[in-house]
Amino acid sequence: MRTVVPFIFLTVGNCVFAQTGPGGVGNNTTNVLWLSADNSVNLAGASVVSWNDRSGGINNATSPSVLARPTLINAALNGYPIITFDGVNDQLRVPDLGGTLDLQQWDIFTVSSENVPKNNNAWFSKGTNTQPNYALWSQASGALQMPIYDWQGILSSPSTIPGSSGVPFNVIEYSNTVFLGLFPSRTVYKNATQIYNDVNLLQLPAANNNPLYIGNVQGTTTWFLNGNMAEMIIYNGPVNSAQRIIISNYLSAKYATTLTSSDIYVQDLPGNGNYDHDVAGIGRVSSTSIQADSRGTGVVRINNATGLGSNEFLIWGHDNDVLGAWGSTDLPAGLQGRWHRIWRVNEVSQTGTAIDVGNVNITFDLTGQGPVVASQLRLLVDANNNGIFADDPPIAGAIAVGGNDYRFNAISALVNNRRFTLGTTNIGSTPLPIELLEFTAEPGPDGSVLLGWMTATERDNDHFTVQRSPNGSVWENVLVVPGAGISNMPIAYSARDTRPLPNLSYYRLMQTDNDGGSTWSRMVPVSSKLSDEGLLIFPNPAHDEVNVVFSPEMGKAGVQLFNELGQSFRVPMTSSEGRVVLSVASLPNGIFLVVVIGDHDVLKKRLIVSR
Repeated sequence: MRTVVPFIFLTVGNCVFAQTGPGGVGNNTTNVLWLSADNSVNLAGASVVSWNDRSGGINNATSPSVLARPTLINAALNGYPIITFDGVNDQLRVPDLGGTLDLQQWDIFTVSSENVPKNNNAWFSKGTNTQPNYALWSQASGALQMPIYDWQGILSSPSTIPGSSGVPFNVIEYSNTVFLGLFPSRTVYKNATQIYNDVNLLQLPAANNNPLYIGNVQGTTTWFLNGNMAEMIIYNGPVNSAQRIIISNYLSAKYATTLTSSDIYVQDLPGNGNYDHDVAGIGRVSSTSIQADSRGTGVVRINNATGLGSNEFLIWGHDNDVLGAWGSTDLPAGLQGRWHRIWRVNEVSQTGTAIDVGNVNITFDLTGQGPVVASQLRLLVDANNNGIFADDPPIAGAIAVGGNDYRFNAISALVNNRRFTLGTTNIGSTPLPIELLEFTAEPGPDGSVLLGWMTATERDNDHFTVQRSPNGSVWENVLVVPGAGISNMPIAYSARDTRPLPNLSYYRLMQTDNDGGSTWSRMVPVSSKLSDEGLLIFPNPAHDEVNVVFSPEMGKAGVQLFNELGQSFRVPMTSSEGRVVLSVASLPNGIFLVVVIGDHDVLKKRLIVSR
């Protein structure tokens, strides 16, 4: 799942505690600004009113007027949204509260692309074009410019519209280091390869209390950005080489970009399972360039590697499946459930060669996962790398370390390419979490959407919230249904969305405990045109391979497979225009639902697997 995207990165030192910044690098002391289009974007329709800082600070970006609001485009880049600026008047501004954005040293990362090349496409600027603290803009020639000094790095000049296939994004990093308080050194990386380095400059950054402009420069009228931005990250000092590699791979996996150097996390590729999400890592380039403890945006923290040597990395990400154990079937003996979400690792050198960083500690944050008995938790590692957990011995020994964190110490089973997840030996007392048997969403005859779900057990369940999204990334609450509190009996719930979105939309269920913790169901696509007309499946019944044929007008369609309980199944598949071939030889006998999700429509048809 790769294309090309611009990034800009900043530098940070190591912390005693797990770092939760991008890729697991940095915290709210060193990571002073973090804007990503999939998180905390406030909209009026599709127009961006504000873009909130996720670094832990309060450096939120807002638009100065209604006419100046850029536009959010959903699912534009590897399923993630982007924000597009029209080149006329779109811009965002971040107030410099307490001088946290007035920097002498920095490392800035952006994931961005131009729509139309023109002179002075301004990506960001802290201050004016004549006296900036830091700034970056591009010319019609494709050259990027920094304050005072030019450098010939080609950004991107696509002619295609935002959100369409083929728009090239790049990873750009702009770093600044000041030596002896006098001599700055500015460096730029494109897709993780250095393209510019200017040392011993006499021009120091001009500190000011001005806002940070995104998509424009203060005091100009023709520098508005005609381009897109998916993510922007600022650190208040340069990151080290190991951290740079980890951040680049986090952004590359998330947005399906190709790095031209140190592209070492390859589990995001379709052939490896698309483990694109919440990528984080530990690694070492040298004794002074190291990242030893990371968590990032996900629930998994890895640290305390006993053999982490120079030029060695361990990077992980997950497949974005449900963070819950209900309905799980691929289980070793003695387990009653496991998370559907699976992580996969690369344990490699900078050239991609498999290495061994030694034993590691793996910690899971189980906030919102209901009651937990540590002795009932099991770490599951696919030791034989066959994609199945049922034939691998579970690992016991979890320790409650406080703050809803549970740690497995000195794990040796986690090596290059292996998958891992978390299981429970008792789904009653350690449910991971409430056991939801099914969640369905179907179009009703009156234009509404009929919603239904069933729980097998409930414990301290306060309420359910039905959430709806046009793209699977940005969600809104539709309605709330009270929970049963405590129940050991199956309970069926139903609800109706009387004002659904037109065409294709997604629904999911959020369950909230009495203590405020929440968990989510899988997403269910719904279309007002939902039918099986135009969908052909053969042979049916099937026992080996199944052809799924649909109209090319469906666009770049995805195919999903569910059983009668709503549990998703992954099977090998090959795709061509209007056709997907599924290998169902590994499936048990039964009735399955084949779901084809296109650009504007969803088709469903039942499949019988019989041998």
